[in-house]
Amino acid sequence: MSLDFDNLAQTINLKFPDSITEIISFRDETTFRIKKDRFIEIFKYLKSDFDFTFLADITAVDYLEIKDPRFELVYHLHRFGENYEENDRLRIKIDLDADDLEIKSVAGIWRGADWLEREVYDMFGIKFLGHPDLRRILMPEDYGPFPLRKDFDVRDREASKECFEKALEEGSE
Repeated sequence: MSLDFDNLAQTINLKFPDSITEIISFRDETTFRIKKDRFIEIFKYLKSDFDFTFLADITAVDYLEIKDPRFELVYHLHRFGENYEENDRLRIKIDLDADDLEIKSVAGIWRGADWLEREVYDMFGIKFLGHPDLRRILMPEDYGPFPLRKDFDVRDREASKECFEKALEEGSE
């Protein structure tokens, strides 16, 4: 039987008071917006007590000049049932202020978070505290800007040029 997300939200808010700030249901998909301060405890609870054993994705959104807080982390969790109809997906959103782009890593809960967090770090500059190997995964290690931020200037080639010239110098030695 599929999970009742309204009851799940009530259960979470009983155990972690006022942690869920918004519940959005759209096209049979459920999203919980939760506070940053208790999210690790909530994720552990969702995994251990409600069998959300699979972290499908982590991404971020930059709402520059659209809303405040500017950044939003998005986690996609999956719960496998015995039958296909019993599979459940839950989206969790956490707001991040532009001046506080640090959050605890969930790699200790879901090992698959390792590379997902590295990608979000690489593209948005969000640091995952306690991550086992937080370094760039797509861009060169010494690349300065974060390409998926809305204020990234695609016409400014200086950062790319510097990385390319450094690689050429190191390659010729």
